[in-house]
Amino acid sequence: MNIHAIKAIYRFEMARTFRTLGESILSPVLSTSLYFIVFGAAIGSRMGDIEGVSYGAFIIPGLIMLSLLGESISNASFGIYMPKWAGTIYELLSAPVSSLEVVIGYVGAAATKSLMLGLLILATARVFVPYEIAHPVWMVAFLLLTAVSFSLFGFIIGLWADDFQKLQVIPLMVVTPLTFLGGAFYSISMLPPVWQKITLFNPVVYLISGFRWSFYGVSDVNVEISLAAILGFLAVCLGIVMWIFRTGWKLKQ
Repeated sequence: MNIHAIKAIYRFEMARTFRTLGESILSPVLSTSLYFIVFGAAIGSRMGDIEGVSYGAFIIPGLIMLSLLGESISNASFGIYMPKWAGTIYELLSAPVSSLEVVIGYVGAAATKSLMLGLLILATARVFVPYEIAHPVWMVAFLLLTAVSFSLFGFIIGLWADDFQKLQVIPLMVVTPLTFLGGAFYSISMLPPVWQKITLFNPVVYLISGFRWSFYGVSDVNVEISLAAILGFLAVCLGIVMWIFRTGWKLKQ
């Protein structure tokens, strides 16, 4: 494996992040802080506990997931789309770098940015809401698996997109609504029985539920199912990316 190539791609992507620190890190953290102020401090203080957890603390995993999913997709999709748009993708394709090494470099950098963001939001939440983490190892595991999986998904979107508008279609029109309807701000047990069953078709439910379990030991679905769902999504995304590189589909703009 060409470690030097992976490091070069990774460092280039991370350097771009630190050049735009305000847009990449500070802006999402400030936006999420507004959710904590409004829902955690203002509204949460007037609401009762949910499954024994205060409302302000209950929404922390959902808010982290909301930012994590969007930023993972955005970072990875923009990272691979820019070489296509600028024409430098040909240099990458002609270099002695395998498809796996390219994926590791770009996806690794995108996942690292998302993890940094998730941990910063977690630290910011402490300012507004007291909380405890019941299973810290599993919390980190869910955070890492989600960041890698959706960075892979974003990488696929970046390969598929042929203009800047398409980079935002799926995150804004699909992922964000699914996150809001996936229990980010409520437990699906609060819904009518029919809607509880319908909500189970939303894949984001399993991510948020498993992540929330790692904090408070409560979940809307079985944690084993949540883990299987994220591992399955990771495997599917990795398979699609490898297929794209083997066939050359959409690699050239």
